[in-house]
Amino acid sequence: MEMKKRISLELRNRTPAEVAELVVDNCRSSDGEIEGLTDEFKELEFLSMVNVGLTSLAKLPALPKLRKLELSDNNISGSLETLAEKCANLTYLNLSGNKIKELSTLEALQNLKNLKSLDLFNCEITTLEDYRESIFELLPQVTYLDGFDAEDNEAPDSEADDDDDDEDGEEGAGQLGEYEEEEEDEEGSEGGEVGLSYLMKEDIQDEEDDGDYVEEEEEEEEGEEDAEVRGEKRKREAEDEGEDDDEDDD
Repeated sequence: MEMKKRISLELRNRTPAEVAELVVDNCRSSDGEIEGLTDEFKELEFLSMVNVGLTSLAKLPALPKLRKLELSDNNISGSLETLAEKCANLTYLNLSGNKIKELSTLEALQNLKNLKSLDLFNCEITTLEDYRESIFELLPQVTYLDGFDAEDNEAPDSEADDDDDDEDGEEGAGQLGEYEEEEEDEEGSEGGEVGLSYLMKEDIQDEEDDGDYVEEEEEEEEGEEDAEVRGEKRKREAEDEGEDDDEDDD
């Protein structure tokens, strides 16, 4: 996939100014230059362009907030002065697996005053005699080279990410709080639905009970009417029998 298209996909309906992290590893730069990345990405703090076929950084846009830049496994051999011009706040730079051969190529990094960690694994420059001592002398602002300081103490994992971790923690806590609130809202809604359902059932049951009561009253009234009819009928039959007896006596 071409780099320009990959960057467009990574936006995911966001504007460039809303993107803080951008990873376009393993896409392809058609001419060895950066494509599709503009100075509109002004909030970008982390950029990864691993194995994209870069030979030059000349078209890197101004990224004033960029702190971490991953450029490993490309074909970069120079033009590092662009980094100091466009990404002055870099604290971490990974150039592992590139075509860096001479110390003079890295002189351009002296203007990256905030650079703390530099990786040059698998670059030809690492085969130079006194490689590490020379780099620390050339770039005194660098604390960790290839993951270790000048006394061979390993860099902590969070060296370049302390602030990111703090921000992620705060965002995570905020998201968790929102999630818990949503759950409570859902439970409240379910509780309300249950309560409403219960009340509706109670109303239906009351109506059914009222219906049964009315039916019982109607049945009682019908029974009383039937009893009265039977009583009158028996009374008329008794009167008729009395008249017949009188006629017989005559």
